[in-house]
Amino acid sequence: MVASDAQPVVNSDVPVPPVGRGGSRRRSLAWALAPVLMFVGLIALWAALVSIFRIPNYLVPSPQEVIPRLIQARQVLWANTLTTLREIIIGFAITVVISIPLGLLIALSLLARRLAYPVLVFIQLVPKIAIAPLFLVWFGFGIQSKVLLTILLTFFPLLLASIAGFQALDTRLLYITRSMGASIWQTFWYVRFPSALHIIFSGLKTAATIAATAAIVAEFVGANSGLGYQLLVATGVLDTPLIFAILLILTVIGIGLNYFIEAAGYFAMPWIRTRE
Repeated sequence: MVASDAQPVVNSDVPVPPVGRGGSRRRSLAWALAPVLMFVGLIALWAALVSIFRIPNYLVPSPQEVIPRLIQARQVLWANTLTTLREIIIGFAITVVISIPLGLLIALSLLARRLAYPVLVFIQLVPKIAIAPLFLVWFGFGIQSKVLLTILLTFFPLLLASIAGFQALDTRLLYITRSMGASIWQTFWYVRFPSALHIIFSGLKTAATIAATAAIVAEFVGANSGLGYQLLVATGVLDTPLIFAILLILTVIGIGLNYFIEAAGYFAMPWIRTRE
């Protein structure tokens, strides 16, 4: 008769697979590459549809025509891409520096909410595209007018995300930290700010997408360089392969911005990695 507390026999010769995070990392890499694979798949579908339906190249050129045109005009496109990227980065950086601290102030201060928030809502209701020609009058065709329009279009979405993030903290956590003798700075740095990061990074993704669109629209209104300006030039001469090449570059820029913010969020929120 076997005792009920008998221990099972373990064969030490059988190798035990190590418990590591290799599978988790491979899964994370697969998720990270999924948008790129989807992008490549869409290009393949584009080429197939153009070939199957025999669409004229002046309407929708095939990738076999767009890629050589992209290589042919690479120097001009590269210079204009740098101009547009500079507008996006400067405008987006200024938006981040202003919106997040102001969102914290509005979230924590009833006086700031009463005084500043209605003014900001009024500014948001003003049609930015309609007043964009005024920026040309005030700041000319240089980078200042493009950066300003980028800031105005990206400011409010990130501000709302910041306010929502800083207000999302459970008040019971504040009571706990206060009872443990934590200072205001310690409560902010270890409790309120980490809890708001997830929502703030969602707003950053939205603002980054809008920033790229805002820079192109600003160049449509008036510019002498940039991808938006080059797009108008290509449209004027009916250079459809060049138009699609510029659109391809803008798509890559959008994907790059999204990946940059994803990576920043990955390193800024290490507790997300522990759940993977």
